[in-house]
Amino acid sequence: MIAELGHLALIAALVVALVQTLIPLYGAAVADPRLMAIARPAAMVQFLAIGISFAALTQAYLVSDFSVVNVAMNSHSSKPLIYKISGVWANHEGSMLLWVLILALFGAAVAAFGRNLPLDLRARTLAVQGLIGVGFLAFILFTSNPFERIPNPPLDGNGLNPLLQDIGLALHPPMLYLGYVGLSTTFSFAVAALLEGRVDPAWARWVRPWTLAAWCALTAGIALGSGWAYYELGWGGWWFWDPVENASFMPWLAATALLHSAIVVEKRGALKSWTVFLALVAFAMSLLGTFLVRSGVLTSVHAFAVDPDRGLFILGLLAVAIVGSFILFAWRAPKMESGGMFRPVSREGGLVLNNLIMSTAAATVLIGTLYPLALESMTGEKVSVGPPYFEATVVPIMIPAILALGIGPLLAWKRANLKAALIKLWPSYLATAGMAVVALVLLGAPVGAILGLSLAVWLAVSVLVEWADRIKLFRIPFGQSASRAAGLPRAAYGMSLAHLGMAVFILGAVGETFFSSEVVRYVDPGDKIEIAGRELVFEGVEHRQGPNYVAEVGIFKLEDGEVMESERRVYPVEQTSTTEAAIRPRAWGDIYAVLGEKADNGRSTIRIYVKPLVLWIWIGCGLMTLGGLVSLADRRLRVGAPGKRRAEAWTPAHAGMDAGDD
Repeated sequence: MIAELGHLALIAALVVALVQTLIPLYGAAVADPRLMAIARPAAMVQFLAIGISFAALTQAYLVSDFSVVNVAMNSHSSKPLIYKISGVWANHEGSMLLWVLILALFGAAVAAFGRNLPLDLRARTLAVQGLIGVGFLAFILFTSNPFERIPNPPLDGNGLNPLLQDIGLALHPPMLYLGYVGLSTTFSFAVAALLEGRVDPAWARWVRPWTLAAWCALTAGIALGSGWAYYELGWGGWWFWDPVENASFMPWLAATALLHSAIVVEKRGALKSWTVFLALVAFAMSLLGTFLVRSGVLTSVHAFAVDPDRGLFILGLLAVAIVGSFILFAWRAPKMESGGMFRPVSREGGLVLNNLIMSTAAATVLIGTLYPLALESMTGEKVSVGPPYFEATVVPIMIPAILALGIGPLLAWKRANLKAALIKLWPSYLATAGMAVVALVLLGAPVGAILGLSLAVWLAVSVLVEWADRIKLFRIPFGQSASRAAGLPRAAYGMSLAHLGMAVFILGAVGETFFSSEVVRYVDPGDKIEIAGRELVFEGVEHRQGPNYVAEVGIFKLEDGEVMESERRVYPVEQTSTTEAAIRPRAWGDIYAVLGEKADNGRSTIRIYVKPLVLWIWIGCGLMTLGGLVSLADRRLRVGAPGKRRAEAWTPAHAGMDAGDD
């Protein structure tokens, strides 16, 4: 009965989404405030209906209702509670339900916190958000019903892929979806602005918080997925340029460019058309990721094995969203005025450079991801585009961006003195040169490592120099500098934290990439393994019973007496095995041990890695996310920050005055 209630709630959500789309759009076209006002309660009701549906599916998992096909195929009565809950979205149908739940959540958030938005802009934005909901709710109801029943239910379920029986499943997909789907809000704002024919600094201020929220979630989601792969798959890596990994990286690059571009619109009224275009592209990249995961075109640890017909449905949604929005953009964008002018050497110029680099990187990743798929579909020929391609193309593209990050914040708006900014960065030059000497002379590092470490130091010190310049450190009495530091807006601290996080991330990535060590060998109990100047003793293998698996546990003892345990788990229900790595995280680097299969001679196969500085990869991602959240807490960037008087100033009559923009 509860499953049927969930199904009915989904149908009701589709009806409400249609109402949310059609009536407010018509109301905005005829300037009827009563019809436009319907968008707000409709968004709330749609979220409530989908929430009821999601709760119904969760309840079916909690009670192991195997009369529901989705539960029978992806759960088991012996599964621990946390994996029963996370199993709700560990499959195609449940993950799509989570997708539309988050979509409706963002729509309800715009309705709840966007009270200061102009009525017609809010109505159109929520209508577009509702239209996206119509497409995906129809997809779920007609091709991916999560509440389908089994006439003769089994006594127990098939279980869940053991790789997914991990806390990472509880954290990574929801956070990643918050980022993916959060970009739908900026898309909706962009389409609403195109329909209105108006983009101005107030619009940019309304858009920035939603972009920032999605960017934070996407950054955290990618980092969580990377960490999950690092400790769960047992291969010792954290990024493989897998097509689905790339599908999350591309919208992150586009969202990063959008964030910086929106600043130019807000501060100078320039780059309007480009900012709207980026908002469309960022969500298009998110939809592309959804298609890649669910179309059946990929064989990936991330991909759902689903009927390709479902992929065609999503491809249709992707085509409608992208083609339709780009046609609208081509029609309306040329009519927007260009806004403020600025010199190439200026803060705006630096942000434009950032946009160009991020866009180029995103295009490069897109080509490398789709080319093998396109070639195979057209000729049947299979080619592999892997890490060597991306490392040889994307990494060099990003180097100018890192250099610009150190200089850009020191430039003035509209017109800047580049020489003065470069002079202020003298501590960065000294620190960068010092790191290069240390890396070359003391570490004997290769050229790539020297360059990477130097870039990390350049950016980190430049961030500190920019902050010191803001508070006039050492140029005025210390008390006055402290007062200036306390008075800096949170967005300024957020920017510094995010840029510092990028520097820390680079440090970790360079350390892991260039200085890692690996040992693979057969061992008997009591054997010693030496690696990178460290020694481990293999103590032997124990057999243990888990809640829904049996495990062989390899025990390793370090020089300091600490014990590490790596497991090979066998899941009887799923008839699958997994490897659980033993990791000792330290600031200088991780020791990473993996127990492999036994050889024919009865000896154990083990792999030991030393991963210098790898922990700083996730510390850097955490700092970037924290920086975004700190910026989001700035009262000037809160949703609805523009004052009511400004919001009321946007009317259809005013909109006509701007028909003519860039």
